[in-house]
Formats: sequence, structure tokens, C-alpha cells
Amino acid sequence: MNHFDKDTFKVTKPIKLSDTSTKFDLGESKKDIKNELEDIREKLGKLQDTMYAHGKYGVLVCLQGMDTAGKDSLIREVFKDFNTRGIVVHSFKVPTELELKHDYLWRHYIALPARGKFSIFNRTHYENVLVTRVHPYYIMGENIPGVDSVADINDDFWAKRFEQINNFEKHISDNGTIIFKFFLNLSKEEQKNRLLRRLELKEKNWKFSPGDLKERKLWGKYQECYEDAINKTSKPHAPWFTIPADDKSTARLIVAKTILDTLKEYTDIQEPELHDDFKANLELYKQQLASE
Repeated sequence: MNHFDKDTFKVTKPIKLSDTSTKFDLGESKKDIKNELEDIREKLGKLQDTMYAHGKYGVLVCLQGMDTAGKDSLIREVFKDFNTRGIVVHSFKVPTELELKHDYLWRHYIALPARGKFSIFNRTHYENVLVTRVHPYYIMGENIPGVDSVADINDDFWAKRFEQINNFEKHISDNGTIIFKFFLNLSKEEQKNRLLRRLELKEKNWKFSPGDLKERKLWGKYQECYEDAINKTSKPHAPWFTIPADDKSTARLIVAKTILDTLKEYTDIQEPELHDDFKANLELYKQQLASE
């Protein structure tokens, strides 16, 4: 395998997405990549069981990317060995009427992982500085004091929103949430291929929307907004990783290995020690059950 570690794709200094590759050659066959992913996700599943028993940390995995970047299939393939009691996937769509009656972070805050659990955000709180930045009139639905027209949604507005997101992530990190933020970096050409596949395969037709083509025309604007968001919010406690996503198998393996290798550094994550009186009575408990 071509070398990469948990920090290979981490954003530690300002980036330009146009200079960031959407491809990465692992130097392995598809079969080898699949086998390695199976091994890693089994280890992740066992580690999650330990974290559940340990009960000190929650894990938040944020997935962002352009349409067809592979978020759904990545979730399915990377986390399939998890015990369902320890993981919850949240797919954030257009805010509901109730959600719009709260601040924009509220629906994300209540979906955060409990200690010992994983939460996967399929699209995240970053939609509030991405799609709303491309389409600022969406902000008007939030009914924010002082924002009376689109003209009020200026650079200062976005700077404040980035500050709020950074504060939100610092707060939850300080209180035991381990944060991963993955941008699935897809090329425009590969997106075209995947959209065509949705149209050509009957079983994929339901995934296609004419709106996908309208959003595709705004590709350049989205790339600018992603680049700005990543550069302004990649912090040591909540880093962004730009994952080459033109090949789905490669992206899945990179994400899985990055999560596993990072969590293994938390040496305090151990199964809880049994109390002395419990250990002293193990044989007694066995005898009581055996004699029933």
C-alpha cells in the first residue's frame, strides 16, 4: 500500500481546493482494498464496544461533499460492523418549521452523540455556511433579528457564523466529543459520470433530481465556499480532512483508517475495571446460575 497515515489528508494550513487532488492511488487491487476495509471496520466495531463500556467520549463524524460524493455508501460500508445501540446516523435536510423556530445549530446540538456513542452527520451544520451562502435568501427563513433583507447577509454575517461554529465545536470537544470532519473531494467530471449513471440505471433513477443540474452549474461557487469554510474552521480539536473521493473504495478506506488510527491514540479508552467485590464473587454467581 502507498503510505498514508491519519494526518496525510488533515488540513493544518490554508488550502486551495483547486490544488487538492480528487484521486489517490493506494497501490492495491480492489480486492485488497476491500479486505483491508473489512479488517479495519471490524476493529472499529470492537473499539466502539469498548468506548460504549468506557462511557467517557462521544464521537462525531461529519461528512460533507458535493452531490454524488458517496456519503451514503461510505456510511454503509465503513460502519456496518457497529452495534446499532452505539451509533446513530443523522441526515440533515431542509430545516423543518420547528427547527426554524430555533437557532441554526439547535438541531445539530440535540443530535450530538452521548458518551460512548457515535453520531454520523450526513451533511452537517456546515450547510449553514455552504448552501445558505450560495443561496443567501434561504437565511431569511430563519427570521434572525437584525437580518431584514438579503443585503444584511454580508461578510460580517458570515464571519460571525464561522466564529459561532468554531465556538460550538470547541465547547463540545472540551466536554468529551471527538470530532472528525471529512470533505469528500470529488471532481466535476466524476460527478457528471455518477449523475449519468443515476439516469442510465433504472434502480438509481430515484436518486436523481433536476435540481442536481441546477446546483451543478454553481460548482465554482460551492468550491469557493467549501474552501473558505475548511480554511476558517479546521482546528486541532476539530480538524478537516480532504478525502480524494473519485474512487469510492479508496475514500472509504482512508476515512476508516483515519478514524481508527486517531482513536487508538486515546490510550485512556479501556473497558472499565470490575470492582473487587464483584470479581471475588464471580464463581458464586456462576454456581447460582448453574444450580437453577
